[in-house]
Amino acid sequence: MSIIEIISGVLLILAAIAIVFLTLAQESKGRGLSGAIMGEGGMMEAGRTRAKDAKLAKATKIAAIVFFVVVVAVSILSVVGMN
Repeated sequence: MSIIEIISGVLLILAAIAIVFLTLAQESKGRGLSGAIMGEGGMMEAGRTRAKDAKLAKATKIAAIVFFVVVVAVSILSVVGMN
């Protein structure tokens, strides 16, 4: 294995772990039946939660882009390395 393969493998693992944890850290969008009946509660808390979720969503998108770019780069390098 070359050093580039090792580095790209580590980057893929780190990006995948980041995507999982960032996704799990976000609040679910639906509040279920109780939220529909009782309405949205805690308007001050909801603002902070939305700001936190927006940051987590942005970080998740960045991690997904890194993951995609590394996968494409590894694919290209493996095809070039075979020739």
